[in-house]
Amino acid sequence: MNAQEKVMNAQEKAMNAEQTTSQLDALANTHEVFNQATPLQDYNAFRGDTALYDAVLREGGERGVEELDRYGFETTRPEVIEWGYQANANKPEFETHDRYGHRVDQVNYHPAYHKLMDMATREGLHSSPWTDPGPGAQVLRAAKYYMHAQVEGGHGCPITMTFASVPSLRLTPSIAERWLPKVTARGYDGRNVSHHDKQALTIGMGMTEKQGGSDVRANTTRAHPVGAGGSGELYELVGHKWFMSAPMCDAFLMLAQSPGGLSCFLVPRWREDGSKNPLQVQRLKNKMGNVSNASSEVELRGAHGWMVGEEGRGVPAIIEMVAMTRFDCMIGSSGGQRQVVAQAVHHAANRAAFGETLLDQPLMRNVIADLQLEVEGSVAMTLRMARALDNLDDEHEKLFTRLGAAVGKYWICKRTPHHAYEAMECLGGNGVTENFILARLYRDAPINAIWEGSGNVQALDVLRAMNKSPAVVDTWFEELAGAQGRNATLDNAINDLKKELADPEQIEFRARDLVDRMALTMQSALLVKAGNDSVSEAFIAARLGGGHTRNYGSLPRGLDIDTLIRRANPLES
Repeated sequence: MNAQEKVMNAQEKAMNAEQTTSQLDALANTHEVFNQATPLQDYNAFRGDTALYDAVLREGGERGVEELDRYGFETTRPEVIEWGYQANANKPEFETHDRYGHRVDQVNYHPAYHKLMDMATREGLHSSPWTDPGPGAQVLRAAKYYMHAQVEGGHGCPITMTFASVPSLRLTPSIAERWLPKVTARGYDGRNVSHHDKQALTIGMGMTEKQGGSDVRANTTRAHPVGAGGSGELYELVGHKWFMSAPMCDAFLMLAQSPGGLSCFLVPRWREDGSKNPLQVQRLKNKMGNVSNASSEVELRGAHGWMVGEEGRGVPAIIEMVAMTRFDCMIGSSGGQRQVVAQAVHHAANRAAFGETLLDQPLMRNVIADLQLEVEGSVAMTLRMARALDNLDDEHEKLFTRLGAAVGKYWICKRTPHHAYEAMECLGGNGVTENFILARLYRDAPINAIWEGSGNVQALDVLRAMNKSPAVVDTWFEELAGAQGRNATLDNAINDLKKELADPEQIEFRARDLVDRMALTMQSALLVKAGNDSVSEAFIAARLGGGHTRNYGSLPRGLDIDTLIRRANPLES
């Protein structure tokens, strides 16, 4: 074979090889990816949420608009969103002992969890109304927490408990002096070391026992005075807690039976001498949702704790905390509702079927508009509650919170699971896969409805408050009166509610129905007073006009759907 033949042969081989490679590439590239939504990220979660923006201004949060603008972008950064996924994909793991056999009770979290905790505490979500109590402090914190909760809900548990612990800790000056500077400090230290060696602390809560559940007066854990006993004094606790969330918190508020009755105690993980307090974790709960957050069973084997408040007044002491944790449940569930609607409308706007986008199709528009109405009502009630908490020196506002916390927590949190499910349907198969956020939000949704008192507990608490202080009922109707005379359907609903509340027959049996009515009339009244007729008229027609028992997407004809869709879309509102 001469040189020319060799060249021609080489060229032929190269051409054959190129042809083969081309054929393989064609086989490998089976399709082009199109007609899928882009990731929803890098937008302003504050300005892009008209319901939130309007409520902040309406309820006294004007001074924080610039700060909320900044944080609206912060919570939608791709890196921050990814932390939420990672924290849930990598569940906490528990170690009883170290490699040398020492008892450590160590819960190990993924680094993403710690990043979220650091982010939340540096933003003051655990303390800002206490350290910066100016006008609208609770409103601003609620708005910021609402956006933060849309990233990831599990780590919010220790944030909430730390925030809510402050009123209880303040009941005992000696405890408050030692603990509050570090509890309210902006920062996070996730190390398993003594509270003496940290500059920032978190507080948890351990109430529930096996035999009692919500009936905390059935608790059997015993507290024995080490010395004289009494408020601020040291006790040894022996017993158990069936649910203790966030076991890596630096201390926990707990109820135990002392010689003078059921009392409240602050139980640290480490004793004053630097030794480990015998508060021993038995195992972590295997939960369906809220999986980034560890919940545990613990035994108290002579664990040291200081009495908070007066002896025998444990329930009133812990109620100071519970009112705030219930409020945060409202915030978290409202935030969850907002996130699922944002995801649903974004998908529908970028997904085509049968020749047009899903968002252009009338039935999908009905569903998304209805989902957005739920958000409108939840945000209005949550931010109104925040304003009340900002003004507790006002008797009307104080009385409003007594019912508002229970009614709001009951209704908003209970509506959220079905709301999340309906939004999942908007995404079809993508909605139920774990690499989309809606599956996580759906699994998380029941948590707030159950924690801090399930539906029956909240409904009975409403009855208890009305029976103990009839003034709370007067206050509730004073609040509703501001919207009367502007919508006949709402007026009729308020009058019907008055009749129902005045009827004592089988009132406990009817408690859920009563609280349903209280929630819906209050949400309607707040939206009327907010001044957007398109929103309020649609809400009242959908929720009080006879259709609120039906599925989402059953809105009647004649409503301003376009406005609701715009308010739902974080990129257009």
